Amino acid sequence: MATVAPTSMSPTMTTMAPTMSATGCAGNLTDTANTLTSMSNGLSMEAASMLLNFVCTNVAASSTELAGKVSELDEKLGYTNDAVNGAFVLANTYLVFVMQAGFAMLCAGSVRSKNCMNILLKNILDACFGAPVFWLFGYGFAYGASDGGNDFIGNDLFGLDDFNDWSGFIFQWAFAAATATIVSGSVAERCSFQGYICYSTYLTGFVYPVVVHWIWAQEGWLSAFNPDPLWDTGMIDFAGSGVVHSVGGIAGLCGAAIIGPRHGRFLEDGTPAPNFEGHSMTLVVLGTFLLWFGWYGFNPGSMLGITTGGDNVYLEVVGRTAVTTTLAGASGGIGGLFRARIKCGHWDLGAACNALLAGLVGVTAGCSVIEPWAAILCGLIAAVWFDFLCDVLLKLKIDDPLAAAPMHGGCGLFGVFFVGLFAKKKYVSQAYNDGADYGIFYGGDGKLLGCQVVGMLSIIGWTLVNIGAAFMIMRQLKFLRVPVEEESLGLDVSHHGGSAYNMTMMAEATATARKEKRADDF
Repeated sequence: MATVAPTSMSPTMTTMAPTMSATGCAGNLTDTANTLTSMSNGLSMEAASMLLNFVCTNVAASSTELAGKVSELDEKLGYTNDAVNGAFVLANTYLVFVMQAGFAMLCAGSVRSKNCMNILLKNILDACFGAPVFWLFGYGFAYGASDGGNDFIGNDLFGLDDFNDWSGFIFQWAFAAATATIVSGSVAERCSFQGYICYSTYLTGFVYPVVVHWIWAQEGWLSAFNPDPLWDTGMIDFAGSGVVHSVGGIAGLCGAAIIGPRHGRFLEDGTPAPNFEGHSMTLVVLGTFLLWFGWYGFNPGSMLGITTGGDNVYLEVVGRTAVTTTLAGASGGIGGLFRARIKCGHWDLGAACNALLAGLVGVTAGCSVIEPWAAILCGLIAAVWFDFLCDVLLKLKIDDPLAAAPMHGGCGLFGVFFVGLFAKKKYVSQAYNDGADYGIFYGGDGKLLGCQVVGMLSIIGWTLVNIGAAFMIMRQLKFLRVPVEEESLGLDVSHHGGSAYNMTMMAEATATARKEKRADDF
């Protein structure tokens, strides 16, 4: 039997080695084994051993190289996913910030023309004061977690020290600014400027962030993201019916009750006086549409991502959230319109706008975990509930020019409760985790509903105590409310040196038009 020198290769081996190496790189182990078997026939044991070592070495090297490339590709895909999700959060932040323009238009249209500049300036300053305050204090109280953090309040990241989640911060700031803006509508037309600055700063820098920590931070005692959540489920408030709207609405209720009604708002018999309606339904409608548009950042954007890189679950949740948001707002508007028709005998544009917004507030907590038909039901109930609460406030002689307390406070709390009834198990698993409880109408054991009720009571108590105390202190110090004569004159003239509208020019234009009409008549 011929032998092959250890230091050389046969032509057959030299020819086949690249083929076998390529085969190994491709991972076709069966073909490689067959080739080795056929080549080893007629070879000595030593030659066969050399052949096997050669092939294994090349296959191992190729496999290592392939594994490295796969790892590199995975890393690059991870960077891509992070970039896509970061861009998603930023884009939705800009949509949420558009809501500030919506609030401004809604507020301006809902007050009398003599107070238009005042309410617009306060809306602008909600964002201006809110930004540095939330940067310095608010975000740290909401999400700071030094040494493991605690379940009540954040304790780190003040001034964003050693921080890099910039898109996350700016998204959360937009929500904080929205919370403060809600209150300005409840105390409109009589709150002093210094009083406004005090309550807005306190709300944005401390009261609101603590509630955020409870419900949205991983360490929060109510959070569904807590590794050891309350009753093994935690509270579900996906985009802030409770965290944002209820806090803002209850704060507005405190302000409206403590500051008192506008001068002359109620007659001696307790009935509301006429001529206190807003001056521009055009602005109200514009504000309503801008808010609805911004809600597509508020609710779907709260998923904080749109891709996981491995499946389309995030995308499914985001799309479903947009659908439920749309249906709740639309059904709320329809419900409010027909309720006004039955109640007042006419098709009321203002009622439709307010009810539409009430539906959007109501669905915000459960938009990711309820079915479309449930979103329609949510909007309809929210519209009726809002109208009922407005009547209650009037009976109590609490003057809320924009009905912010019933809309955001009342409908926000309703939305939180609604989740405990109608959250679907599959959707809860997608948006949160498999272990969380779901709505009792879907077979849940009531733990989720219990968490929702505890959350509602906690938000009410925390906000009433803190904001109520702040408004009471300001009232005792006599700088919460403007003097009656300034209020009667209008805050635009008495505080801002002019008017939102050039009334002289308008009067001259009207007089000129009348003269021309008389001339034409002759």
